[in-house]
Amino acid sequence: MNKIRISAVSYTNTKPFLYGIQHTDIINKIDLSLDIPSDCAQKLIDDVVDIGLIPVAAALSLPQWEIVSDYCIGAVGAVNSVFIFSNCDIKNVKTIQLDPQSRSSNNLARVLMKNRWQVNPEQVINAPDYAQSTDEHTAFVQIGDRTFGKKQQYKYVYDLAEEWQKLTGLPFTFAAWIANKPIPQEFMDEFNASLKYGLDHREDLFKELPMRDDFDLVDYLMVKIDYDLTEDKKKALFMFHDYIKAL
Repeated sequence: MNKIRISAVSYTNTKPFLYGIQHTDIINKIDLSLDIPSDCAQKLIDDVVDIGLIPVAAALSLPQWEIVSDYCIGAVGAVNSVFIFSNCDIKNVKTIQLDPQSRSSNNLARVLMKNRWQVNPEQVINAPDYAQSTDEHTAFVQIGDRTFGKKQQYKYVYDLAEEWQKLTGLPFTFAAWIANKPIPQEFMDEFNASLKYGLDHREDLFKELPMRDDFDLVDYLMVKIDYDLTEDKKKALFMFHDYIKAL
């Protein structure tokens, strides 16, 4: 069998999955690349890879897709790494600068602005002062490791997974293992077992992971990120797709 081409997100929240992949025999059966979320999605769209841990909004750009794992990057309530940081209350924001590394989270911000906060600020992509604007009425979306330790720096901080739960009553699925073509069941079973191995050995991962003074990585990977792709998370995934289509 040819090696299965896989793209995974390079952020810290994926490290338990990568630990499992790298410490089981599945590593010998795949070609693995690590990418930012938007590139991970584009590789799957362009058929450069067969499976991607992709932002769930990107599945809408695939003519054919299926979920190939029982695991995801999700959260029940606050996730602590997907935010809108703002210089003012969200109701007073006039400009929101979107995260150039994200698809799903930018769309999640759009969904929340329309359906939770009923605001419609100007949306800016690739702002020259992204994440640095001092304008009083400017906010920005930011995800992943770049947000670690940043909550204390802003007066107004909105955790998008927490806000989604307030809107819908459901958890949120940020990224899922999605294939753009049929994958042999035997491979999917072995791949799933490798991901579970990584999740079951997070304590071993922590021995290798540099800890931070300004962010609790253990709490983040053990509590804040909820990795099981439950029925409620699947329901949230498809609900999110519906919200995006209605934007």
